[in-house]
Amino acid sequence: MLVHSRGAKWAVWVLFLLLFLPLFALPLLVVLGASFATNWSSVLPSGFTTGHYSAATRGEALQALTTSLVTAATASLLALATGTWAALTAQALGKRGRRVLDALFVLPLAVPSVVVGLAVLVAFSQPPMLLNGTRWIVIVAHTVLVTAFAHQSVSAALTRLDPAYEQAAASLGARPSYVLWRVKLPLLLPSLSAAAGLCFALSMGELSATMMLYPPDWTPLPVLIYAATDRGALFTGSAIAVVLMTATLLVLFAVSRVRTKASYR
Repeated sequence: MLVHSRGAKWAVWVLFLLLFLPLFALPLLVVLGASFATNWSSVLPSGFTTGHYSAATRGEALQALTTSLVTAATASLLALATGTWAALTAQALGKRGRRVLDALFVLPLAVPSVVVGLAVLVAFSQPPMLLNGTRWIVIVAHTVLVTAFAHQSVSAALTRLDPAYEQAAASLGARPSYVLWRVKLPLLLPSLSAAAGLCFALSMGELSATMMLYPPDWTPLPVLIYAATDRGALFTGSAIAVVLMTATLLVLFAVSRVRTKASYR
């Protein structure tokens, strides 16, 4: 912390709590409370039941959770592979090529995700790339939306990477492919795992583009949450949201452990 006096430190902590609690913690706590509530009295939910989690952990909700996990994992791996390849290519192309690739990969972030969903729908609704009505069109849309984060993360890590490691390996006669797989990528592993975790979390919560594309047999969990709250089942929707949040946090925790171990290699 850059503040050294005791009074200033307390002021910073008070300001942090005043901003953090109402903006971040309180809404999540309300959702958590609503997932166990039986009715809504006054400002906050009241009553107690675990029955909402019965609907949130079986049947359609369980299938939707599996769909979200598979979609997010697949999209994250595809985005990580594409973003890493693009970052490595941009590094070899120089400043001008790097700017062009950066602009291309950041473009999906410059427009609303619903526009990306429409673009994917139009692009993959005709032969020879007919994906409309399949799970793959959802995975493609999620990959397009999250690849920019993987690309930016790996590009930043490459900029910080000390070239002396590659030069030392090359001076010892290592081939470029050997330097890539045994020197550069292991050094990038913490950044790669962080990018994978970010892509996974973003994919798990994606709704706008998904609403335009998902087929009936491939319904991700955010769509189910929206449908539940839209028909007035607020408490059940809250329980499903808690399940979604818990599953995402568990995966992010596992990715964080991998990143920590990679950082100390």
